[in-house]
Amino acid sequence: MHTPQTDGRLLKGELRRQELIEATLRVVAREGVAGVSHRAVAREANQPATAAAYYFKSIDDLLTAALTACMDQDAGRMRRLAEEADGSPEGLTALAELLADVMAGPARLLAEYELYLLAARRPELRASTGRWLDAIAGCAHRYTTDPVRVRVFKGVVDGLLLQGLLTDTPPDAAEFEAVLRHVLL
Repeated sequence: MHTPQTDGRLLKGELRRQELIEATLRVVAREGVAGVSHRAVAREANQPATAAAYYFKSIDDLLTAALTACMDQDAGRMRRLAEEADGSPEGLTALAELLADVMAGPARLLAEYELYLLAARRPELRASTGRWLDAIAGCAHRYTTDPVRVRVFKGVVDGLLLQGLLTDTPPDAAEFEAVLRHVLL
């Protein structure tokens, strides 16, 4: 029986591409979307100056890939939490702890929100933000079928994270949990 072999060049190319996406998030966190250039991202990723332009034809392609990657990661984490949640308060404790962990290292969250808001101007980017919002709704559906409460929950999660970026003392897990319980239980 023949086992397909992985082409090392393809694997290396995908690794470089992922490094460039992560570098893009670091540049956005530090300098905002306006600071993103092929050269700046390649330098941040410790790759040749032409690397980002090779893998991403335009800055829009690079920003789209970064937004898609982080929204898919976040949606995946939220879906896993929803799958584990049984509608009990313990599920909200796990979610509150996740939100507090996200706030503990706010640089990436700041980059994500900069890119997230870019989707408000660019409808073609909304598919990835929609997956994030659907994942939040999926978590809420473990606790309620009321569409208004689900919508409130989505707004509360986004709002708490965004507000956490705007203060010197972001909410901790206990504060997140108190709000989540109020909304869903």
